[in-house]
Amino acid sequence: MEYDIEKEKREAVEAGQRALSSLRKARENLNSAKNWGLADMFGGGFFTTMVKHSKMEQARQNMEQAKFALRNFSKELNDVNMTCNLNIDTGDFLSFADYFFDGFFVDWMVQDRINNAKYQVEEAIRRTEYIVNQLQCM
Repeated sequence: MEYDIEKEKREAVEAGQRALSSLRKARENLNSAKNWGLADMFGGGFFTTMVKHSKMEQARQNMEQAKFALRNFSKELNDVNMTCNLNIDTGDFLSFADYFFDGFFVDWMVQDRINNAKYQVEEAIRRTEYIVNQLQCM
């Protein structure tokens, strides 16, 4: 069987694009959760908390999909002799405490978690875009 570098590059680019799609969806949901979180901090009620957590859960699911896609991307990169380490944390976002001890301090802690997750996702997007661009220029 002959090694086809063009095919391997194409597969790696496609895997990178799938990872980027999940990461961008996660970023979108984190942005929405952040906005709902701000509303929650400054007078939101139970409904606001529920919507915020719905967006956080959607983002968590997107981040899980992205982790799977990034692992696949990493495997494809090995086929073209490139390596990367693109890890994202899908932590629990303090959901329980936010529902049952709803208040400014807990909302602020949740907001901090959302911001940290958003930073990780944006960093993973930046790094993945860079690697995909490098592959396309090879």
